[in-house]
Amino acid sequence: MSLIYFILCAYGLTQILVYAHIFDKIRPDKRFFKCSMCMGFWVGVSLYSINGYTDLFSFEYNWINPLLLGCLSSGTSYVLDMVIGDKGIRYESSD
Repeated sequence: MSLIYFILCAYGLTQILVYAHIFDKIRPDKRFFKCSMCMGFWVGVSLYSINGYTDLFSFEYNWINPLLLGCLSSGTSYVLDMVIGDKGIRYESSD
């Protein structure tokens, strides 16, 4: 269950950092900050680094977990970003 919490927290934080209007004035105009895959990686690494301060998820501190959790966060944030839009689940017709 902690893995689900981690994925949902990573997705939510990635969406806020990439798309929230509140950050428009301070968000750098660089491609990195507009990409849910790139930002998702660093969000995953950041969440891993603070996992000792939360009861939602707990991962052992070692040298490989930040890489794996960053990749997990990047992939799931990107997939969820492609599937879920502002108006709900995205549907594209191939007609």
